[in-house]
Amino acid sequence: MVYTGNGDRGRTDLSSGERVSKSSERIQAFGTVDELNSLTGVCASFTEGKKDELETIQNELHILQAELANREPDTKITQENIDRLEDLCDHYQDECPPLRDFVLAGGCKSAAQLHNARSVNRRAERKIVQLDQNEEIREEVLAYINRLSDLFFLMARHENHLNNVEEKNPVY
Repeated sequence: MVYTGNGDRGRTDLSSGERVSKSSERIQAFGTVDELNSLTGVCASFTEGKKDELETIQNELHILQAELANREPDTKITQENIDRLEDLCDHYQDECPPLRDFVLAGGCKSAAQLHNARSVNRRAERKIVQLDQNEEIREEVLAYINRLSDLFFLMARHENHLNNVEEKNPVY
């Protein structure tokens, strides 16, 4: 059964069994990662050549959520996950024209969705950093979520490049 009624009073269980408020920093952190995971699935539906990469990211985001939900998780984000993101960043950066200025989020539909994922990713990162101020979070978690926003940005640029959509710069 999907519904239990246990959360009807604004509290939920962590993996440890501990009951906490749904507004706790820990719930806010992995809840925002959950939102990012869903949005990553939306991004995959808008892209052709990035679906496998985005699905891998979704699986890693599940690992990240579990790590944030459980103080002693069985599976953790590793340096290998971070290295893979860095390799993808290098690949997409090499495929795009040089970045000369800030760019406005948007362009083709797939790029706009990836920019949206980047901004939700940054919010998730802020929530995780906030949690880290009170409960130590492993460095790999912080590095992964930071690198992932870079990747979403570069994927968005790459989508615009593939679709011959010119990036627009802010007008100051």
